[in-house]
Amino acid sequence: MSSVLFVHAKGGPPLGYALSRVAARSAVHLLALSTLPPALAASAGRRCASVLTADGPERGDLVSLIVSRARAVGADAVVTFSEYAVVAVAEASEKLGLAGAGGSCALARDKRLMRRTWSQRGIPQPRFRPVASEQELRDAAGALRLPLLLKAAWSAGSTAHRIIRSADEVPAAWERAREVMAESAELGFGELHVAGAGADFLVEEIVPGTPDGWFGQEGWGDYVSVEGVVVDGEFRPVCLTGRMPTVEPFTERAGITPAALPDDAQRRVVTLAREAVDALGLENCGTHTEIKLGADGRMWVIETAARFGGAMTVPQIEEVFGLDLIGMLVDHLLGRPVSWPTQARTPREARGAAGSLVVLAVDGAGDAWPDRRQWDFPAVRDGVALADGSRLSVVAENSLPDGTPVPVYDPAAGANTMAALCLLSAATPETVLGDFRTLVDALPHILPLATGTAIPAMATEARS
Repeated sequence: MSSVLFVHAKGGPPLGYALSRVAARSAVHLLALSTLPPALAASAGRRCASVLTADGPERGDLVSLIVSRARAVGADAVVTFSEYAVVAVAEASEKLGLAGAGGSCALARDKRLMRRTWSQRGIPQPRFRPVASEQELRDAAGALRLPLLLKAAWSAGSTAHRIIRSADEVPAAWERAREVMAESAELGFGELHVAGAGADFLVEEIVPGTPDGWFGQEGWGDYVSVEGVVVDGEFRPVCLTGRMPTVEPFTERAGITPAALPDDAQRRVVTLAREAVDALGLENCGTHTEIKLGADGRMWVIETAARFGGAMTVPQIEEVFGLDLIGMLVDHLLGRPVSWPTQARTPREARGAAGSLVVLAVDGAGDAWPDRRQWDFPAVRDGVALADGSRLSVVAENSLPDGTPVPVYDPAAGANTMAALCLLSAATPETVLGDFRTLVDALPHILPLATGTAIPAMATEARS
């Protein structure tokens, strides 16, 4: 029987979901670089041929650890679905002579290298500058068009994003962004292979996005993501994920499968995503490419990852299009034949729609809730009137326990201040969007008032 080493770290699809798909294809050996969710800690031993936890100093040189463990278990493939481990797994796979993302994987991880590569290829993107100090950020603010977005080069989930509207805001933005990256690393949301990655930043112009002219319904965000895979160096698009508007600065609130774009618009978006992915020279991996939509058909590539979309993106695709992307990728890495899509699936080919909503303590306009509330899924399930046929559930692995105070939203911390992740299935993507808008409006009123002392924000696994 084939053997797969599954390198687990924070982020990516829920571990229980991913682990079950890998285990269905091969014997699976789990190398846990972060503490396993309590609900899965007990069952992991039954699902896996072996479990090794290395979530502290004993981890040492990560590539060497992965190579050593892969050899010890006789792994025929090594996989990870975490943004923070993709570079290490790619390098380890190369050393082992196994199929993987390839030697250029870092181009899809370090946003500075990514943007330089796209600039050399003439791929449309916001104007940017790498910055490594407050003075470099101040210089960039004088050279680029305000407002600007400061972001960490190795972050995910909109962590450490800061909008700079004037040069006077540079010192505070620089200090807070660095603080958040340090805090995120302590929580396990930091690059695991590249030393000092938390100090790397870039700043970019904020391009004028708009959903107008792209969607036939109000309420959509001004960007989409193209989900796909690279197979032996060839990009294969799978589908598009639509979004609700982000919460300032650019924290993602919801992803909806499929995106309700007309066929022509989808083809144009996929063409740009293909150019962006091809430029990075990836070999065998999932991809997740975010594209900003503008007026008069303009588009800008924001970023690409050498892994599948996080949170519930992959489970949504399986529900809506019947494609088990994790299982398919494992089969491919093991050398088995796989029938990958030749074109991105469209809403007409979907079996309904699905979406995931990040619960943040802000209303539909992005304003903070007037008082503290506590998370209580039964209150949400029973207290919100959704469309006929819509089904709402909570992803327990990515959510606070019922009765826990909802963290105060911190724009710099982004998804680190989420309370829960909800999954909704409905007849159409338009229905999912409508239900999510209803949920966002209702949450600050139907959740119970929080009592007692406030607790610090708890970071969960969800990252897109």
